[in-house]
Amino acid sequence: MVRELQWKPNATVAAVVERDGEFLLVEEHTEAGVRLNQPAGHWEHGESILDAVRRETLEETGYHFEPTALLGVYVSPRPDSEVVYLRFAFVGQITGHDSQRALDAGIIAARWLSRDAALADPARLRSPMVSRCIEDYLSGQRYPLDLIRAVPAG
Repeated sequence: MVRELQWKPNATVAAVVERDGEFLLVEEHTEAGVRLNQPAGHWEHGESILDAVRRETLEETGYHFEPTALLGVYVSPRPDSEVVYLRFAFVGQITGHDSQRALDAGIIAARWLSRDAALADPARLRSPMVSRCIEDYLSGQRYPLDLIRAVPAG
């Protein structure tokens, strides 16, 4: 019997950070033009999911991020392909900033924006997950990090 290829969603992480009423977002070049997103990216083989969100936040913003809660798990199909993103969004705190750090390719800048400024033009957002994460954050949604269990192989 021949097994068909197994479908696998793209597992990503995102950091939702609020400071003094403003959210940390990245302004980035995309195939669709310049867009806003939370610091986010792919979870890489061999790293923990918490290390992934720490790494992505640092690479895209220069800020050191420490997750304190799981905001939610979001499933979002890309409208122009068969790609589906499975986003693990985390709430946390900034613990430092490396202002001299070069940001990832494609990142224009890290921006601190109010909810209203960030969501003023939905077409400027990388995906609907950006606004959903901000709204879920503002509603007080939080889940403990120990909800995530790493189970060793074997």
